[in-house]
Amino acid sequence: MEEEVIFYKEKYEEAERNLLQTTSKIQHLQFQLDQLKRMIFGAKSERYISYSDPNQLALGIDLSSEKAVDQEQMVVVDEHERKKNTKKKNHPVRQAFPSDLPREDIIIYPEGYDENSIEKPIGEEVTEVLEEIPGKFYVKRYRRFKYAAKETGKIVIGTLPTRPIEKGLFGEQLLAQMLIDKYCDHIPFYRQEQRYKRAGLTIAYSTLADTPRQLCSLFLPLYEVLKEQSLKGNYLQLDETPHHVMDSSVKGKTHQGYLWVYRSVQERLVLFDYRPGRGSVWPKALLKEYNGFIQTDGYAGYDGFKNHPNITLVGCMAHARRYFEKAVNNNKELADFFITEIQRVYAVERQIREEKLSSDEIVQLRNEKSRPILDALEIWMKEKITQVNPSSSISTAIAYSLARWKKLTAYLDHSFLEIDNNLVENAIRPTVLGRKNYLFSGSHQSAQRSAMIYSFLGSCKMNNVNPKEWLADVLLRLPDTKQSELINLLPCNWQKQ
Repeated sequence: MEEEVIFYKEKYEEAERNLLQTTSKIQHLQFQLDQLKRMIFGAKSERYISYSDPNQLALGIDLSSEKAVDQEQMVVVDEHERKKNTKKKNHPVRQAFPSDLPREDIIIYPEGYDENSIEKPIGEEVTEVLEEIPGKFYVKRYRRFKYAAKETGKIVIGTLPTRPIEKGLFGEQLLAQMLIDKYCDHIPFYRQEQRYKRAGLTIAYSTLADTPRQLCSLFLPLYEVLKEQSLKGNYLQLDETPHHVMDSSVKGKTHQGYLWVYRSVQERLVLFDYRPGRGSVWPKALLKEYNGFIQTDGYAGYDGFKNHPNITLVGCMAHARRYFEKAVNNNKELADFFITEIQRVYAVERQIREEKLSSDEIVQLRNEKSRPILDALEIWMKEKITQVNPSSSISTAIAYSLARWKKLTAYLDHSFLEIDNNLVENAIRPTVLGRKNYLFSGSHQSAQRSAMIYSFLGSCKMNNVNPKEWLADVLLRLPDTKQSELINLLPCNWQKQ
């Protein structure tokens, strides 16, 4: 009898373990399904609004109230209010067109107009309509007359101005537009070729595709200066993104390389550096002489900087928040609490930006408002981690943040540090849109040339510089600029001639 009890007890315990494993597996599969559905159908915004009404449907309709939740209502977070206009908007006012645009006047007289039958004009009604002339092409001809010197008989002729590409077909304005079309507006060269054909111009695809190679030979010294200047500050935001490259060794296959992106906050520069892999060896090689703070997401490859004597790692609160946002369906109560508390911390950062506080005021405000919230969250997470299923998504979210809490809160003591890494992710977005259009680079060298151009364009955006104006001006000046003066051509220092 006793042996039977032991036997059935063991069977029961085994069944209980199997049930727990099966439940955990179902929860994990449900989490993956929810994430897949969100990727396909869901909103991409990270803004999170928690609704605690149990009667509220998933579509966002509140059955307990006659009015649907209005996103234009006032949202109050902590002591800092984020107000939105609730007044009914009138019809938008028609904005005047810029005064520097050329005007073409079309005079319209009254029907049957006769100067002898009406008085002088007493006023006029002016209606303006914006029009466009499609890309206008023209040819610049450099005409140089030859002369024979009377005394020596030698033939003399004027010297051609320096051009970006020696004996090239295109001027600096068109070259700049080609790069803007591909790297800003994500138009591959084969589409550009089609557009030129519609304008009556036959430009070979091979000529267009070779343009970045020729220009990057010119840009290389300036890129090296940009790299040097980017690493001079003591605060870098770092991230990486995949970049596919045609693999010449295997027909029809691409190699997945990576664009490593370094955003130098203090120097106002963005550096893209292409490498064939994602290993930590690549940023380590570039940053071996660097001294300062590096802000990254939770990718394990950055842990190699932990023991670096001159580098302090800073975490990204946005990435920690994303884990909890993904865990809302798993444990809404805990996920809601964490996200709401983090919203209060972000409200402090918004207040800092809006009030343009000094360095000392920033540290003081963070210590007064943000630190107590974050300290309480750490205690809360240490308590909750023992109460949730270890294989659940909410447990993963808590474990992720706890393991990096020191890095996530490091920004509190330094006024120049950001709470998250979102700005460097914004710098990456053009490359993501680009690869959806041109798909891959033809070689590793081509990928590095793309990184070079993305560096200049990203730095222009960071400094509110018109990228086409910068490109056209620098292409004209770069060939005659001394090495010691190249720094003046960087977007952060550039002055248009």
